[in-house]
Amino acid sequence: MADGPETQVAPDVVDALRFQRYVLAAAGGAPASYDRRLIYLGSAPDCDLVVDDPTVSRTHARLEFDGVGYLLRDLASKNGTWVDNVRVREAYLPQAARIRLGHAEVAFSVAGEQVEVQLARGDRLGRLIGQSAQMREIMALIPRVAKSDVSVLIEGESGTGKELVAEAVQQHSRRADKPLVIFDCSAVAPELIESELFGHVKGAFTGAVGNREGVFAAAHGGTLFLDEIGELPLELQPKLLRALEKGEYKPVGDNTRRVADVRVVAATNRQLDKEVEAGTFREDLYYRLAVIKVRLPPLRQRPEDIPLLVETFLRAAGASEVQVGYDTMRRLQTHPWPGNVRELKNYVERAVVLAEHGRLETRHLSTRGIKSEAAVAEVSRGGGRGGAEALALGPQI
Repeated sequence: MADGPETQVAPDVVDALRFQRYVLAAAGGAPASYDRRLIYLGSAPDCDLVVDDPTVSRTHARLEFDGVGYLLRDLASKNGTWVDNVRVREAYLPQAARIRLGHAEVAFSVAGEQVEVQLARGDRLGRLIGQSAQMREIMALIPRVAKSDVSVLIEGESGTGKELVAEAVQQHSRRADKPLVIFDCSAVAPELIESELFGHVKGAFTGAVGNREGVFAAAHGGTLFLDEIGELPLELQPKLLRALEKGEYKPVGDNTRRVADVRVVAATNRQLDKEVEAGTFREDLYYRLAVIKVRLPPLRQRPEDIPLLVETFLRAAGASEVQVGYDTMRRLQTHPWPGNVRELKNYVERAVVLAEHGRLETRHLSTRGIKSEAAVAEVSRGGGRGGAEALALGPQI
């Protein structure tokens, strides 16, 4: 997420990362097969492998194929991570291994079936910026997804850049010269959303003094970005589903159906699959929106992107000459960034204004979650519970 010049990555400029599908099985649970390059293990319900054990931290460890092998990394858990009875901070796994998270046993094995993941060679796509494997994987995916008109669901915390993904999808699609209309479902009163989406005719309700087009009409031929789709009232979801499936809708107060030639990209900071289970979001609409699903990682899970983002924000602020020392950058990389890239951009802009002697300083950063200099030094030496992931977790068990 950034301002500044928009540099495109050619769709075919990608590297292929090949690895074998792998299997994880927690004690007492069924084996689960994975073909994702990066997964998280822990007791939190949003982890890829949920281990229900009181000695397991919420986000206990991450397992990543990094091009060399399967790297297991402890995320500053309270009770530690073991591989074949040896406690590790990080370790490459053999073809078969016994992992222990706290007191919970997890079996790892390589399944044999090969998986290929494509990574963009560049570090920018439109206004998306990142050199981490997570972001390069997304940047390689977007141009391929953009070629069709299937719906895309973007998941991610606030401030991660979901709107920028929608922009990139639009820019690489056949609809690039047509409108990109943005509608925030959380910014409109529930009783007005239907009118905002589909429009209304004169007299449809009190205050409807004339005909008015909605965002579907405004986006005709182009792309409609529905932000915070999880806020859409349940009673309106069948009407949106019909517009997506049938390509038609009716303005409020009108019996005439209108054609909707629109590509829909939706975004949410919620876990819509959990909302489906809870009955607060329609299952059929969820699957219609999530034909392609893009999950944006929070900034705390990709600290290697922070130097590039800081450099970009400094340049956009006209402050390329401002220096960032090693210790300052280390502290930025170990900050939890609850507001994600948006918060980092805010910090850089504020720090530039307040900077003395042409240097960025972390005293202009919120102290929430930041480590002391001594703790950062301890992390550098390999001790303590530090690290970007540790700060990301908040209170530990």
